[in-house]
Amino acid sequence: MERLYVKIAERDNVAVAVRDLSEGTWITEDIQCRQDIPQAHKVALCDIASGGEVIRYGVVIGYAVRGIAKGEWVNEHMLKLPQSPSLDDMEYGTNIVEMESLPKPVRTVWRGYRNAAGSAGTKNILGIVTTVQCAAGVVRAAAERIRRELLPKYPNVDDVAAVTHPYGCGVAINAPLAHIPIRSIRNLIRHPNFGGEIMVIGLGCEKLTYDKILPEEDITPENVLTLQEYAGHDAMMHAILEMAERKLKRLNQREREELPLSELVIGMQCGGSDAFSGISANPSVGYAADMLVRGGASVLFSEVTEVRDGVHMLAARCKDKEVRDRLAEEMRWYDNYLEEGGVDRDANPTPGNKQGGLANIVEKAMGSIAKSGSSPIVEVLSPAELPSKKGLIFAAAPASDIVCGPSQAASGIGLQVFMTGRGTPYGLDICPVIKICSRNEMKDHWFDMIDISAGDVATGKATIAEVGTEIFEMILDVASGVHVPYSDLYGFHNDMCIFNPAPIT
Repeated sequence: MERLYVKIAERDNVAVAVRDLSEGTWITEDIQCRQDIPQAHKVALCDIASGGEVIRYGVVIGYAVRGIAKGEWVNEHMLKLPQSPSLDDMEYGTNIVEMESLPKPVRTVWRGYRNAAGSAGTKNILGIVTTVQCAAGVVRAAAERIRRELLPKYPNVDDVAAVTHPYGCGVAINAPLAHIPIRSIRNLIRHPNFGGEIMVIGLGCEKLTYDKILPEEDITPENVLTLQEYAGHDAMMHAILEMAERKLKRLNQREREELPLSELVIGMQCGGSDAFSGISANPSVGYAADMLVRGGASVLFSEVTEVRDGVHMLAARCKDKEVRDRLAEEMRWYDNYLEEGGVDRDANPTPGNKQGGLANIVEKAMGSIAKSGSSPIVEVLSPAELPSKKGLIFAAAPASDIVCGPSQAASGIGLQVFMTGRGTPYGLDICPVIKICSRNEMKDHWFDMIDISAGDVATGKATIAEVGTEIFEMILDVASGVHVPYSDLYGFHNDMCIFNPAPIT
């Protein structure tokens, strides 16, 4: 029998339409749709009084601004946002799942590039990092020449990545929050997929000088190049290509080797979410995350505003008080950041999110945290920090796709899994991105841009475990270089928009 709606928790008084439902459709023996209800939007399962609780995922996602009749379409205009959970004295360690209870990984090894620094790469890339936006045009042009003229000679090198960013000059370089973008750039220079080769291009008059992003011993002609020191275009390009070729020769000698899952660092992120994201795509990815963690891997999830309303649920999974306190610290910092900007957390949902059935940030957050699975949280990172532990890690970063991705990359992920309901061509050039969609209609529409559809979970044709295992297998295949995700196949790579909360002067 066709499934018409999905109800998550027993106490829910709304459910999500699996497909477009026409006015008059009976979804149960006693619930008839009072008007057309679009796919992924909510239908009331009972009468809800004005001011009454609207419940999905077993939590209050809002209060009815007027009476809602059973069978009525429940959308964003009908809900008043509840208060966000308090960050004071959150209980911790009350929902710790033992490692043996997590799903057992179906594979325990992958093939990657071991780095001298102790990390492991999923790709073998020449990374070129700028100190300032002023050098971006030169570096992008040079990267194209390297790709065209030099890369064919070095078949073991996968690509060239020009890491350009909107920072470095015209900025308050000594402002307290400037450490966030500076840390991002410093860590991106040493990304695991760059194989330990340092190639930094500066202009020569910027505030972000080499000593702010490199230790003294690495500031050598072998690693840094200053454009203002060269007389004209040809000399400049010749110097960059000559420097690049020296590094390509070394990178070309690298080979993949069999590595344990403990050497793998994976990022999880949402973008263009819909109401199915928390039903199909995110829980399936969460299952894969649990499998990775049990195997010893590290999994990072982020998006502060998209977990804020479920922070108490995350605190219950924090392994100790220290982790809980760090979680509260990052949430509190971001609350203040938004308040100073004159907005609140509900500025997050996009028009596309709402068209996809998400009424507000609370509903979005409940679906978003599903991608973290059920593992204990062992560490909380500030934006662009490197992890010091293995396991499930909350890496605080804005929810914006184009900022969150670079923040996770700066924290050392070798691969990212990206869930979407509405669809986005997002990608990163320094690490592969696997796209998971929440509904089959999205996969049918972007059949050659979405890697896996979790839509069969929503329709009841597959289980979370089945799709989660499929995602786990693809993660290892992509990390091992035996499968290329669509974002890399087409070169769909976003700009490296690093998070900068510091002043621009």
